[in-house]
Amino acid sequence: MVLAEVSRREDRAERTRAELAEQTRVGDALVRGLVRAQFALALRLSLVVAIGLGGLPWLFAVAPAVGRVTVLGVHLPWLLLGVVSFPFLIAVGWAYVRLAERNEQDFTDLVQRPER
Repeated sequence: MVLAEVSRREDRAERTRAELAEQTRVGDALVRGLVRAQFALALRLSLVVAIGLGGLPWLFAVAPAVGRVTVLGVHLPWLLLGVVSFPFLIAVGWAYVRLAERNEQDFTDLVQRPER
């Protein structure tokens, strides 16, 4: 009885892998779901970057007093756009890689999931 269950699980995983390799409708739907998830992640993080970095010039235009603030002898706009933006972009890139790998792991788990 137990051996039959193991065999069925392996058969389902092999069938799913074959559908992916042969590019059947099911395999195509699975891959499109992964691509959609990766694209949605890229759009969300692009929006974070656009608001985070694109909002700074808008802030300095709306509130000119903020643009005249100096920190350690350096004007705040130079500090934010020239120094702080790089760690911000590195953090967003790190988050993207981590979340994209999670999407791929979820996809792999879905493909290799045993039948219930």
